[in-house]
This record gives sequence, structure tokens and C-alpha cells, in this order.
Amino acid sequence: MAVRFFSEEITFKIAHPRKTTSWIKEVIKKEKGQLDELNYIFCSDKYLLSINQQYLKHNTLTDIITFSNAKKGQPISGDIYISIERVKENAKQFKTSFDEELHRVIIHGILHLLGYKDKKPDDKALMRKKEEAYLSLRK
Repeated sequence: MAVRFFSEEITFKIAHPRKTTSWIKEVIKKEKGQLDELNYIFCSDKYLLSINQQYLKHNTLTDIITFSNAKKGQPISGDIYISIERVKENAKQFKTSFDEELHRVIIHGILHLLGYKDKKPDDKALMRKKEEAYLSLRK
């Protein structure tokens, strides 16, 4: 049950890694999921754009890309790439703090690994509702 935090092409450290890890595990437990291994990779826009182009064939900036390494029905295992530049921009755009937006994105990736989608309006609304609920659990 490992949660690890890394950075690529930038210098970034999550403020409270133990607290954040406990919160992530609590969310997974509340969703009746199990955790095997989870890697968060904090990176630049440029780094995440190259991943988006190479693996997803999208030529757009994004704040997060989530890759599951688990087989169906297996505990969560995955890599979650987060652009710190996008998180900062989104925090400004949505008039929220960097910390709040970062944690929203962190949990957004978990929800994807748990099977939630966000392409259709109803799915997006459910995802947002779950994000809000789990953000309120942070201590």
C-alpha cells in the first residue's frame, strides 16, 4: 500500500506527504477500493504535454493524466502526472488556493483509478460532487 511523490523537470515537494497519503488512503477506503501502488509525478506543462502527445495523441495542455497499471478487479496501481503550472493557473482561474486546487487534482486522479469518468455532463457532475465531498475530509 505505497503512495509515492516524485517530480520531473521541476523542483516540487508536496507540503505534507504523510497527511496527504493518509487522506488518499481514506478516500480509497470510503470508495471500497484497495490500494497496491500509486505514484504521483509532479511536472511541468512541457513534460505533461509530451506525455499527452505521445500516449494519448492529444496536443493540448492538461493538469493531470492518469495511467492505471492494474488489471480489472485488482487493487489500484497507477501513475498520476500533475502539471504544477496548470494547477497554479487553474487556481487563479477558479479563484481558489493553490493547495485546494492541487488536492482537487490529486483526488481527481484517484477517482479515475476507481473507475469514475468525466467526459459526459452527468459523469462530470458526479466527479465534481465526489471531489467536493473528499476535499472536505482533508484535515
